[in-house]
Amino acid sequence: MPGRPYVLAETTWKHVRATPYEIALLPWGATEAHNYHLPYGTDVFESQQVANEAARIAYARGALVTALPVVPFGVNTGQLDIPLTINMNPSTQFAVLSDIADALAAQGIPKLVIINGHGGNDFKQMIRELQPASELFMATLNWWTIVNGREYFDEPGDHGGELETSLMMHLHGDLVLPLKEAGSGATRPMNVAAFREGWAWTPRSWLRATVDTGVGNPARATREKGARYFAAITEKIAGFLVELAATPADKLYQGEG
Repeated sequence: MPGRPYVLAETTWKHVRATPYEIALLPWGATEAHNYHLPYGTDVFESQQVANEAARIAYARGALVTALPVVPFGVNTGQLDIPLTINMNPSTQFAVLSDIADALAAQGIPKLVIINGHGGNDFKQMIRELQPASELFMATLNWWTIVNGREYFDEPGDHGGELETSLMMHLHGDLVLPLKEAGSGATRPMNVAAFREGWAWTPRSWLRATVDTGVGNPARATREKGARYFAAITEKIAGFLVELAATPADKLYQGEG
């Protein structure tokens, strides 16, 4: 049975050499603890599936998009004391991204979009540095910010909470433990007011900041909520991809050309 033509890992050279791809999607996740009930690969599974589904929708609408294999390691410097949480430093991420961008540019792929699925990853500054020296157009998005989670969940949370648990129930329900196994996702507020109010920032020390490595209560998670949310975000990403594929990189601003 032939592989999906919009998923690179399943695509043959026979198909690739005949297809003038317009956009490569690079899903990027992390390998880390997600409360007691979700697997360490939660961000990996989510990012790959979001990229694959958005690529499927866009491809069906005529955009020649391919989803690359997910990068499974993210920035986890605040979780180094949690066993088997794997950290990739930002400088290492930059080197990986640079190599991928160089390869795609040399092969004539015009555009790269990073589908980021981990809050500790931040590719904006990397793109700022890489873009001036590359003909490859680069963009990034965080899939969990695309729609308002409160329209789909009672208490979304931001790590292993209702949003992520519902999404994983939909995507890989076989890997999700019963909710009675989950922790509450409670967090310990910081003593310094500016950090609590959000206008000053410092990395969180995860075991000190959380009770069970989760942030947000997963108790009201359901597969149905996850399915609705997944459909909403992948539809919106696909629309972006179709529009981006149809827009030359030198015609991104209104009034050009």
